[in-house]
Amino acid sequence: MELDGSSNKSNLGANSILAVSLATARAAASSKGIPLYRHMALNGQFILPVPMFNILNGGSHAHGSTDFQEFMVVPVGAGSFSEALRAGAEIYYALGKGLRERSLSINVGDEGGFAPPGLSNREALELVVSAIERAGYTPGGDCFVALDVAASTFFANGKYSLLGEGVELVAEELVERYVRWVDEYPILSVEDGLAEEDWEGWQTLSQSLAEKVQLVGDDLYVTNAQRITRGVDLEASNAVLIKPNQVGTLTETLEAVAVTRRAGWGTVMSHRSGDTEDTTIADLAIAWDLRQIKAGAPHRSERVAKYNRLLRIEEELGDTASYAGWAAYSHLRR
Repeated sequence: MELDGSSNKSNLGANSILAVSLATARAAASSKGIPLYRHMALNGQFILPVPMFNILNGGSHAHGSTDFQEFMVVPVGAGSFSEALRAGAEIYYALGKGLRERSLSINVGDEGGFAPPGLSNREALELVVSAIERAGYTPGGDCFVALDVAASTFFANGKYSLLGEGVELVAEELVERYVRWVDEYPILSVEDGLAEEDWEGWQTLSQSLAEKVQLVGDDLYVTNAQRITRGVDLEASNAVLIKPNQVGTLTETLEAVAVTRRAGWGTVMSHRSGDTEDTTIADLAIAWDLRQIKAGAPHRSERVAKYNRLLRIEEELGDTASYAGWAAYSHLRR
């Protein structure tokens, strides 16, 4: 960071600096002969995170599909991480069967989720809830739904344009839509429900739903401690997506986690859409007790690698392994 000297790592590049940061951490763990999650641990408490499986892709991850970017299933009610992973995989393939029966495409998007063209956001929600039931799980009991709206991608000139539905909405109208859908569907989490600079809209969303739904800022905060601090001051959300490569070093990533935790907010460790088979985020989710993780669909090697790493950690922990489950959502009052 000192060698780069810029405010945004524009000289050496954030990805280059992050690669060195990750390599240094792994080298230190290796020199001690211990796994990365133990080397990076903040305490001796190792809890397996709740996975958020992106099973239906849209937005910029799958052009021509839904306006919203991700439709996820969250097996909060599972008894262990391995049971949660099994549920995610079974629901994913149940969704695939449902799409085939409707003669819809089973091509996949950037993060491994199915990306059938021409769906409205509501139709996608219906398909996901149906897949949960088809796989033998209870929507709103065993398993919930999470959305990554990525609203910045369809926001311009003060309006949110949902092309799949042919409507333009102001922030208040979009918030009203979320409120209705939370009443109709087992939605537990909404990420980037409004644009990254629409702070006033975020405050409206938070006032409407923050007590019963996790409202996650990704584009809003970009794992930046200063932006998170502003969000806390404005009560703009109640959770933050944590992406090491948004900020550039593990040190700064941990600073963002610390600000979020002091606010009593939820944390979600996250991959990227253009990811590799590197599994560092799996270790960090446990080391830093983040309790939730996004790594894409249970499909494609660069996504499955993270889930396999968590399975191996669970196996290594043995009888001491515990699953976050509902404790991951203690910041909600639902």
